[in-house]
Amino acid sequence: MACARMTLSVLTIVKDRSTHLAQLIEGLRRSTHFPDELIIVDMASSPPISAQQAPFPIQILRLDGPGLPLAAARNYAARAASGDMLLFLDVDCIPMRALTSAITQCLNDHDALICADIRYLGTDDARGEWEEADLLSRAQGHPVRQFPANGVRQEENAGLFWSLAFALHRQRFSDLGGFDEAFIGYGGEDTDFGFRARAAGLPLLFMGGAGAFHQYHDVFDPPLQHLNDIVRNASLFRARWKIWPMEGWLDAFEKAGLIGRCGDMIHVLRRPSDLEIKHARMSPPGSP
Repeated sequence: MACARMTLSVLTIVKDRSTHLAQLIEGLRRSTHFPDELIIVDMASSPPISAQQAPFPIQILRLDGPGLPLAAARNYAARAASGDMLLFLDVDCIPMRALTSAITQCLNDHDALICADIRYLGTDDARGEWEEADLLSRAQGHPVRQFPANGVRQEENAGLFWSLAFALHRQRFSDLGGFDEAFIGYGGEDTDFGFRARAAGLPLLFMGGAGAFHQYHDVFDPPLQHLNDIVRNASLFRARWKIWPMEGWLDAFEKAGLIGRCGDMIHVLRRPSDLEIKHARMSPPGSP
């Protein structure tokens, strides 16, 4: 008797980036292997997110509330999914044509937490008509996370797990309890998930060859606008794992006199000014 085909759900969460979402869906439309469904969780976008028809079912769920409830939104998407396999894509990602097929094959071969390669695009890339070969010629890889040209390699550093494009079996996600919703808002919830996966014995694999393109958006370094979320979530992570996450950001906050750290304690000393937040915005390459 033939085994039943394993099904794939693609999950994404979004707040207001409807143009980026449209390109994510366009990437899935070009896939060599369509997902069995796309689940979108709209984190109180204004106006609400809508999506055009596609050659696969699309379900849009609404999660109202302030801020960016990243952990809760991803868990909501996973609860709504029907697939045996879950592929989480950040809304800024355009999946390559071969990504869904490669992830499906990889999860058939490995019971693991799999991160797909991400290539970063410039400001004007993929803003209109685009071809994958052109994007590949312009996109840049991540400076720290090294992916194989093809196939997979096991990554021992759970801190390098990232949530831009990752997949695992739905049962494994359920066994792990999903993302910890004690992490409220922005920062730390994905690193905690990677650490809990390692503690549960789930290998972290970096998959090369087929990945996704990351569409450009404004970046703040450090992300001063998320100071309170990062401080709260970093304190929770420290209490659980005995190390500080997001150390680059915390160091920058400390240097600017925004926070103070003593042992396991961290305190907000002042809020960043609007001017400081403005100056933290990184200019696109080539801008004055």
